[in-house]
Formats: sequence, C-alpha cells, structure tokens
Amino acid sequence: MNQHGYAVAIVGASGEVGRSMIETLERYPIPVSSLRLLASKRSAGKTLLFKKEPIVIEELSEDSFEGIDLAFFSAGGSVSLKYAPIAVSKGAVVIDNTSAFRMDPTIPLVVPEVNAHVLSKNTPLIANPNCSTIQLVVALKPLIEAYGIESVNVSTYQAISGAGAKALYEYEQELSDESYEPQILPTRSDEIYYQIAHNVIPQIDVFLSSGYTKEEIKMINETQKILDDYELKVNATCVRVPVRYGHSVSVTVKLKKPVNDREEIIEVFKQSPDVILRDNILHQEYPMPSYLAHQDEVFVGRVRKDLFEENVVHFWVVADNILKGAALNSVQIAYYMHRHGLLGD
Repeated sequence: MNQHGYAVAIVGASGEVGRSMIETLERYPIPVSSLRLLASKRSAGKTLLFKKEPIVIEELSEDSFEGIDLAFFSAGGSVSLKYAPIAVSKGAVVIDNTSAFRMDPTIPLVVPEVNAHVLSKNTPLIANPNCSTIQLVVALKPLIEAYGIESVNVSTYQAISGAGAKALYEYEQELSDESYEPQILPTRSDEIYYQIAHNVIPQIDVFLSSGYTKEEIKMINETQKILDDYELKVNATCVRVPVRYGHSVSVTVKLKKPVNDREEIIEVFKQSPDVILRDNILHQEYPMPSYLAHQDEVFVGRVRKDLFEENVVHFWVVADNILKGAALNSVQIAYYMHRHGLLGD
C-alpha cells in the first residue's frame, strides 16, 4: 500500500462476479491506488470502467501480481489453484471466490458478520464461501447467539445466474424457442441436460455415492467450518429454479433452548444488525428474489415456531447470489482487513 491506497487486481474481471467486484469496489471505502483487471486471452484487450476511467483487461500470467497488495479471484478453481499461491508469494493478500481452498484447514473461510475474528496478518489467503452458505450462516448467527443450535435442515431455490452467464443465455433461448436443446444444466460436467425454463431441477453439481450432490456437501461442510462446529448436524437439498438473480433458502433449525412463540423469534431477527426482517403476514410481506435482486442485504421472513416441537423454528432467507453470495462478501472481507490494519505494511 502506498499513500494513495492499495494496488488491487481482479482475476476473472470479465465475468459477472468480476464485474460486480469492480462495481462494489467503486462504492466501498477501500482506498484503491491502481486496479489491474486480469482474465483469459479471450477477454484480454477489452475495456471496463472503474470510477469512470477505462481500464484494459490484461491476460493473466505468472507475472501479473508484481506490486499487487490485494487480489480478488473469481475465474474458476483451477485458475485459483495455480495463480493464487503465486500472488501470495509476490506479497498480495488473496481473497478467492472459488471452491479451491474452502475446506483447506489452514485457510480461513469467512463471512465477515459471522467469523471475521479468524482474519489476521497471518492469513494472506482467504476463501469466500458458497453463495447459499453465506446467506444461511448470516441468518443463523442471531439464533446461535440467543439459543444455540443443534441441527439445520435447508432446501435451496438457487437462481440461474449461479451457474454462469451461459446458463442465463440458455434460459433466454429456452423461453423464446421451444425446440432449443439445453446443453448446460444441471451441470456441464454431467451427461444429461434439462431445460430450466418452466421447470425446477433438483440437482446442482454432480452426484456423489451418498446420493447428495457436491453443492449440498459444500453447504454442509462449509457451514460447519464457518461456525467452527463440526458436531452441528446440517442437511441440504439444493435446487435450481427459473429465477435470474437471488437465491432463496427454506431453513429449519433445532435450537438448544425452547421458544415461546413466533413473536419471540421475530424479535431476535429484528434486533440483529446483519439481516433485514421482512415478515408481515397481515400484508403478505416476505422476501422474494425478483424484488430483492441487486441489493446487498440478507433478508429473512416467513418466521414460524414449529407446531409440534418447542425448540424448532422455520424461516425463509433471500439474498442476491452475485452480490452477497460472491462479490460483495469478498469486498467486505477486504474492507474488514483494511479497517483493522490487516492489509499491507
């Protein structure tokens, strides 16, 4: 860092999350002295704006990180595995948005509202969690503080944009052409593809021998790691839905203490600075992705106490998967480190 701020690099700058990182950096109070945009050879030479100034995208190479203080990665796991250690060796702090390092026990997996305390000057490489996991643990935090939790069961309703820009393009093709043959969802690495238009697909990523998908196992393992509770029982069913932006999660939590009524849980969420409660059953107010896309916050609603068990509650969580689920959370990690003197010399 020099007197004007940090030298920042974004790897995967031409992708949707990379572009969102640029926009988020523009409005966050992190001093940026220079911004280097990096991507594949295919995107090199294109121009993007940062604070109204054009910046030419450069082709990523091993020499891309000379003089860089802070590097954001969002270009796929294989790219991160190769280049993130190089960036760290050059003196950069790396915040990685892929799954490459999330379950490495030596690398912190961070949602700032929940576990920023694990960050230090000795954490030059930080992993950003899975999009659905982020909004889940933010919503769980006030319940953990008030009651403690024993188990979590979730069903996700995940937007198409979580599968990338090509999946969004394919969705538009399916809407306009009934004869269009899908080629991407549920996952490009599998053998059979299904349309997402007018459909829901109960598969995200490939299946494992347990019957769970990799996406579901990510949510389970990452939730335990972020909360530092490897005894916590977590189950997930992850579903792709025909929504462009915004993931929704239906959550059932078994608490360690009993709850008197729905109003008690509502008050817990109301008092939390990390979520916005949108729950008014008289006026049919609850979070919905179509109305909350492109917003920073995590929204909670449809709060209920279980009808049969006194220590079980149910609720609904919505957040923008590109912002809080990816770009914004990465920038918030950097902002926390900046405020606490953990970036640079």
